[in-house]
Amino acid sequence: MRLVNRTFTELQPGETAELRRLITQDDLYVFAAASGNYNPMHLPSGDMDGDGQPENIAPGMFVASMISAVLGTLLPGPGTLYRRQVVDFHERAHAGEELLCKVAVTAKAADGTVTLETVVTRPADGALIVTGTAQVLAPEVKFDRDDIEVPGLVVQRHRHFEALVERAKQLPPLPVAVVCPDDANSLGGALLAAREGIITPILIGTESAIRAAAGESLDGIEIIDIEGDQAAALQACKLVHEGRASAVMKGHLHTDDLLKPMLDKAFGLRVGRRFTHVFVMDVPGRPEPVMVTDAAINIAPDLATKVDITQNAIDLALAIGMQPRVGVLSAVETVNPAIQSSIDAALLSKMAERGQIKGGLVDGPLAMDNAVDLGAARIKGITGGVAGRANILVVPGIDAGNMLAKQLSFVSHAEGAGLVLGARVPVILNSRSDSPMSRLASCAVAALHHAGGKAGEKK
Repeated sequence: MRLVNRTFTELQPGETAELRRLITQDDLYVFAAASGNYNPMHLPSGDMDGDGQPENIAPGMFVASMISAVLGTLLPGPGTLYRRQVVDFHERAHAGEELLCKVAVTAKAADGTVTLETVVTRPADGALIVTGTAQVLAPEVKFDRDDIEVPGLVVQRHRHFEALVERAKQLPPLPVAVVCPDDANSLGGALLAAREGIITPILIGTESAIRAAAGESLDGIEIIDIEGDQAAALQACKLVHEGRASAVMKGHLHTDDLLKPMLDKAFGLRVGRRFTHVFVMDVPGRPEPVMVTDAAINIAPDLATKVDITQNAIDLALAIGMQPRVGVLSAVETVNPAIQSSIDAALLSKMAERGQIKGGLVDGPLAMDNAVDLGAARIKGITGGVAGRANILVVPGIDAGNMLAKQLSFVSHAEGAGLVLGARVPVILNSRSDSPMSRLASCAVAALHHAGGKAGEKK
């Protein structure tokens, strides 16, 4: 970033400068954290009047800070120090609106003071937001540098999951068989999704244990009293076959006990493809969700299994509105006969070119850096529609997948929604440490997947 100032000697009355800025919801969070002003009217999630809609009003001093930005970076620029600022507020600005700040030099004084007229407007409708005057000490030393760097900020907010949840709320509630929800976390996730109108849970397991874990009334919620984890999982499969459940959700039981009855020849849920697991990750700072697959079921998948892993992930991405760009990961970005994952990646890429994998772009082998970072891909000379822009990451095996997903969660502050695909219906798979947002998002992704499948059937 290059900054150039105007010294006191150079400044002349009538000089002007302006700055445009789009107010984002992240701006409101950053300003609240920096200023300590947590007035709910100024937070994207705040709702002061109870009408169900956040006010999203930008704080007055945030708007006024645009004046400081112009003075400190443009006119007079670096070296400027405030002496006085008068502001009058006329209208309110909101997140999502663009503002225009203009300053104009009106006078100079012998002591180095410069007076400027300051105005902030909303160009969309011409509304006057802020007017006033500023008195500053103008810089005496010339400044012209292009090496100004400011560390970037990432707001730990999960906007992609919020959007998915809002979309899922517009759908009819998804009937979900919840298997053994006899602890507070698993039952709480199902009840939260039910309160949000995303699912209609059918609770399967020991009724007394389920009610003991509830901590609230379960009136109006169907409970099927059955002993044993695998027996409860088999009952969930039967509900799917009866058309009463359109998804299955893991409760407080081992994943193996949940999935084993789904392989039963009579009441199982297999439909041809292998069962594969997908984490849909909302990583703060990323422009869209990132999928990691397979991180929970297939330990050391061969090529045929990776075909199903890839196709299942592509289908899910399409169902939730993503344009699938699959990066098949390896330790290297060139084929190395000594590294099997690089060979598999190249074969998956070629299979996609020949139409054996459908619905998305597939490229590999790619190392993690050149899969998700355009700069890294360009340095390595890797081109195409996937490199640097991958939103589906196919990992070599469960070790790499599990580590990657947990690194994103605990280092990059991501939330993850977990689904098992390849069954007749989506299987919602959460871990005991998952947050309420993660469980809610998993239900939302399952509902969107189900709706996307129905839309595909109609076509």
